[in-house]
Amino acid sequence: MSQKISRRQRSAPTISDVAASAGVSPMTVSRVINGEANVRAATRDLVNAAITQLGYAPNRAARSLAGAEELRIGLLYSNPSAAYLSEFLVGGLDQASRGNVQLMVEQCEIGAREVQAAEHLIRIGIDGVILPPPLCDSIAVIEVLQKAGVPMVVVASGRPPADISAVSIDDERAAFDMTCHLAKLGHRHIGFISGNPNQTASGRRLEGYRRGLETMGMTVDPALIVEGLFTYRSGLDAAERLLELKEPPSAIFAANDDMAAAAVAVAHRHGLDVPGDITVCGFDDTPLATTIWPELTTIHQPIRDMSQAAMELLAAEIRAQRGPMRPAPKHVLLDYTFVRRQSDAAPRRRPSARS
Repeated sequence: MSQKISRRQRSAPTISDVAASAGVSPMTVSRVINGEANVRAATRDLVNAAITQLGYAPNRAARSLAGAEELRIGLLYSNPSAAYLSEFLVGGLDQASRGNVQLMVEQCEIGAREVQAAEHLIRIGIDGVILPPPLCDSIAVIEVLQKAGVPMVVVASGRPPADISAVSIDDERAAFDMTCHLAKLGHRHIGFISGNPNQTASGRRLEGYRRGLETMGMTVDPALIVEGLFTYRSGLDAAERLLELKEPPSAIFAANDDMAAAAVAVAHRHGLDVPGDITVCGFDDTPLATTIWPELTTIHQPIRDMSQAAMELLAAEIRAQRGPMRPAPKHVLLDYTFVRRQSDAAPRRRPSARS
């Protein structure tokens, strides 16, 4: 027995060695190596740790025979929020490096060249495409990819198509929670800066705001709902409109952190203290939320995890399609988190700084 062990230790580690070290089956190790989605995160971490510890290097020829050859996945983006895009790219690149995927990033202008960008990816022989917002709601892009038979995953769509795989959070419930939080602080005049009307997630967040007000016994005032475009500049204009009202809100809830940061800047320009005179809250929890003062109370959308999940889901779907049966689309719903920081407080009970 000892002689067999010594020979084994001198040879390259095998998939069985990794399985024994991680306490799982060789099949589970194979699923992790092939980037399949049906493995728990904790198990995946154990397997990856064992691979690193043993110095295991999968045989590329064997992986190719098993249908795990390198995939070419395109990430088509046109997002006005640099902070959101940065988080998304980090997640996608991280998962690509672990899943034997070559990630090809393609930028396009929404409403102008998104179809041409999608067609370019098709021409170069892409295996699948990930569509983050706002392209997750682009009917034109989705139709072009479907016509070409290219698998895709839409990310952060408020209402993803039933026949396409998707990764998202419950935007409506998250906005509902934030609105109820503000009402419980004592705010009865809550302004809302909505996102781009072309994005379904924006509509879902507006629905959550409205439902939150009604649940807390307040009337929805159309004057307190101002449209933005998920950009910082649109947030500046929207916040100005809210603060110029005859009865301005005591709290502003913006549908993303970029617009919330703009609302904080406008409040300061008006001589208002945040949160002493006015509360401002955001959505997404991008790095911007903690680089402004005060740091934003916001909804943490796990952008990096969503990108990783989309990459993993798409890779598994592409490989499964090369088998005898076409896999059914999957809709993955990830958890969001309410994050309270320094930008919210009970409404001021004394004369405001403006007066």
